[in-house]
Amino acid sequence: MDIYQHFRKEEQPFIDQVLSWQEEVERSYQRKVTDFLDPREQKIFGSLIGGKEDFRWHLFGGKPSAERKRAILAPYYEEIARHNFELVLLEADYPVKFVSLAHRDVMGAFLSMGIKRKKLGDLIVKDGLIQIITAAEIAPYVKMNLTNIKNAGVRFEDVSFDRLMEKEEQWQEKNMTVASLRLDVLVKEIYQVSRQTAVQFIEKGLVKVNFRVVDTPAFMLEQGDLLSLRGKGRSHVKEIHGRSKKEKWKITAEILK
Repeated sequence: MDIYQHFRKEEQPFIDQVLSWQEEVERSYQRKVTDFLDPREQKIFGSLIGGKEDFRWHLFGGKPSAERKRAILAPYYEEIARHNFELVLLEADYPVKFVSLAHRDVMGAFLSMGIKRKKLGDLIVKDGLIQIITAAEIAPYVKMNLTNIKNAGVRFEDVSFDRLMEKEEQWQEKNMTVASLRLDVLVKEIYQVSRQTAVQFIEKGLVKVNFRVVDTPAFMLEQGDLLSLRGKGRSHVKEIHGRSKKEKWKITAEILK
């Protein structure tokens, strides 16, 4: 059976990577610790590896509710502990009276250092504190070089994961009936814009599906897909209920408020 038929064409490189990790562990008898995986990659990883008796695997990103997580794939006889994920929680404070920082400011500063996004887990900016979960191998570099964000001096230090803050996210459910599961149709309905405007947003590269830019209006969405529209926030195709008597799709979407 062709394993690729169950996934999207653009996901084939990641599938190949997971299969190569499996071969590596099988050959070396040593565990593999991956970079941070986004939710879609986690789902693919679990679909490919789950149920294979020769392997043991787990995902972890600092806490069970983390969005981005590292994976460990190990021989079946190995135990996997949290410290094996090699995560570091970095924390810094900033003067909220003099500067306003948002998630995008910190992310921009982080990426400007030339570090790849996959080395960074969840990032929280809240109550005058910045918390970044990183792969242990880059934590010293981040502490040494990330000293200024939006003209605010910051100093990151390692802290215990007991201090990890909860993300304050509120998702609003919305039930809708749509003629198609095309990306332009869902962007139109979820973000309440015209079909023409939705197409323009997509073709300009302003829309991401599962953290990747998709510039094809006819791209077909699936249950579980995460969407983001620059300047208008994130949404989630929570559930596809099937077709109505009029052959339209009934879905439940979530919008991050």
